[in-house]
This record gives sequence, C-alpha cells and structure tokens, in this order.
Amino acid sequence: MRDPYKVLGVSKDTSAADLKKTYRKLAMKLHPDQNPDDEKVADKFKEVSAAYALLSDKNMKARFDRGEINPDGSEKGFAGYHQHAGAGVGNPFGGMGGARGGFGAGFDAEDLFSSLFGNKAKMRQPKTRRKGADKTYNISIHFVDAVLGSKKQVKLENGKTLSINTPVNVKEGQQIRLKRQGVASIGGGASGDALIEVHIKNHGFFTLKGNDIHMDLPITLDEAVLGGKVTVPTISSKIALKVPENSSSGKIMRLKGKGAADPKTKKKGDQLVKLMIMLPSSPDSELEKSVEKWSTKQKKDYLKNIRGHLE
Repeated sequence: MRDPYKVLGVSKDTSAADLKKTYRKLAMKLHPDQNPDDEKVADKFKEVSAAYALLSDKNMKARFDRGEINPDGSEKGFAGYHQHAGAGVGNPFGGMGGARGGFGAGFDAEDLFSSLFGNKAKMRQPKTRRKGADKTYNISIHFVDAVLGSKKQVKLENGKTLSINTPVNVKEGQQIRLKRQGVASIGGGASGDALIEVHIKNHGFFTLKGNDIHMDLPITLDEAVLGGKVTVPTISSKIALKVPENSSSGKIMRLKGKGAADPKTKKKGDQLVKLMIMLPSSPDSELEKSVEKWSTKQKKDYLKNIRGHLE
C-alpha cells in the first residue's frame, strides 16, 4: 500500500474532523455501489478505507509517523513485530500471521464504511450472473412489406420458429429485438436477446426517400402532347393519373398521401411520379414525317424557348 497520507491527500497535521471529512468525500465517490463492475475503483475504495483506518487510529498513526510500522500496518522488522504483537498491539491490515485486526487479507471496507455512514450505506456485494450473448439473425423482405408492415417467420438457433411483425415503414438494417431469445447464459443468468436485422429487397420501380415514394412513369409522345389518363401503381392499389397536355419529360406529379406512414406521427408521405417520354423503339415513318413538318415551322422559336438560357 502507498503512503496513507498520499492516498487520502492530507498532511500529517490534518485534524481528525478534516480527515473524516476527506474520507467521507472519497468514499462516496469511490463506493462500489456508485461504480458497479469497476474493479479498479473497488480496489481504490479499499485502499482509501485502509488508509483512513490507519490514520484515524491515534496509536497506529503515531507509530507510523515514528517509522515503526509500514504504510500497510506491518511491523518494520521481524523482531519488532513480535515485540509489539506480544504487547497486544495488532496489525490493522492483517498482513502477517498472528496479528489481530481486520484489514489486508481480512480487511472489510463494508464494516468501516457502515460505521461512518450507517447501516443503510452498507456496501452491497451482489452476485453477478452474466447474461447470455445476443444473437443476430438476418431477414429479407419485399419493399411493399417494408412500407406497410408484415409478418415474417424466423427460425432461431435453438430450433424455435417465431412469427414476428415487422414495423410499418421499417428501414434497411433496422433491428427488431426479441427479449431472451438469444444464447442461454452459462452462469444461470438471463438468456441474451435475438436481434432480427431487416434487409429490404429492391423494387422494380419504387424507391423510398424519407416517407415519400418515388417512381418513373413512362408515357408516350401523344400522351405528353395531348394529355390523358394513365394507370399508375401505388403500394396499395392502382389509380388513374391525369397527365396534363403538353407535359415535358421530367415533370413531377404528386400523389398526396400515397407514400409511407411516418413511424412516429403516423402521417403519410406522398408518391412522386416523374414523367418520362418514351419514343418508339423502332423507326416510325409517319411520326418522323409529322415531326419534320412541325419542326420546319416551329424549330427556331422552339429551340430559343428551351435552350436560349444556355447561350
């Protein structure tokens, strides 16, 4: 053990009242109840308590100051030890055979602490039973199931098959915790948890950004020019979308409330439909003639209208 004065941070002329006050402050800070499972702090607490036990004993403090005993309370020199042991002066740290007292190998910081703070402050030494390890499982679900929520069968390592509900608007990589369905504890503690990690399969045309669902909608040239109604899929049904006349490729149409529900507010996002004009995959002579005829009359003004800002 180190010099008890240094352990407590006090000087030799510190009064008994100030010594007790210093110890109280350190003991409250270092008490194992305040620092569970921290062995280093527990050892420091015992060291501080042992230092106080020595310095609060007038006889032991005087002997230490005279250099008769070591910081751990043991006698300086074998002969000296027997001399004092025979006189009935015990070693308070119990560091050598035949000495009386309760410190060192027999040191009980609990008794010292409770004598200062009362029985209610007694140091508790709970038997810690380690919890079993958590076990992670991966599941894959479809995009629509991720948005709307679904039931999924999961087979656990222990052979159990559980039916779990995936939350509405579950996110990629989100984990669902199943209490005590993980690895069993070896020491008799609680089993660990099963962590179900969700992975979402890509959809053919839907993507999710926040709570809004995005999709590209292919439309024909005549639908873009003349307008019309186009059937559009959503996550729950199909609806007829009215495409305005003279719609350009890239135009965004908003379907209110057709997105994903916010997990907290329950408010639904929107579905954003991006119009994409698609030309025929093979040449169409009639279309080419019509466009060429239109282009001859309108091209100059048309080009200035759509690309004039780039000049």
